[in-house]
Amino acid sequence: MTATIDIRTGDLDDERVLRLLNDHLEDCFATSPAESVHALDVSGLQTPDVTFWTIADAGEVVGCVALRELDPEHGELKSMRTDASVRGRGLGARLLEHVLAESRRRGYRRVSLETGPQEFFAPARALYAKYGFEPTGPFGAYRLDPHSVFMKLELPAG
Repeated sequence: MTATIDIRTGDLDDERVLRLLNDHLEDCFATSPAESVHALDVSGLQTPDVTFWTIADAGEVVGCVALRELDPEHGELKSMRTDASVRGRGLGARLLEHVLAESRRRGYRRVSLETGPQEFFAPARALYAKYGFEPTGPFGAYRLDPHSVFMKLELPAG
């Protein structure tokens, strides 16, 4: 990894960002039934309860992540994606670390996420588990779904 890695608030008008999000949605719909796809499109990422970031390497946008505030103590990880060309370089971990640091800064006591049980999502589930996320039941507006895996990370107070 080079020193040219930069995480910043994402520009949802940037064509590179739109490509990443489109790829993310296409993979989700190719892997899961439509009623079980909970990935956010651009309009979902533009709501006041969502903060969206991108990660760039030498100025090239290669990943993104979002954090949705469910309540003042609970955040939800959304739209985590790295471009296939950079997978395995630790950029997903950098995005996750960024979201967790922001969650702590905001005073969240829990960060939750929904992902898929399919093999395609196994690397993501492994990354989340490495950072201490554990299986849980549905949260927020989610309902039990065989095409969803729910995970949570309890954050220490203070």
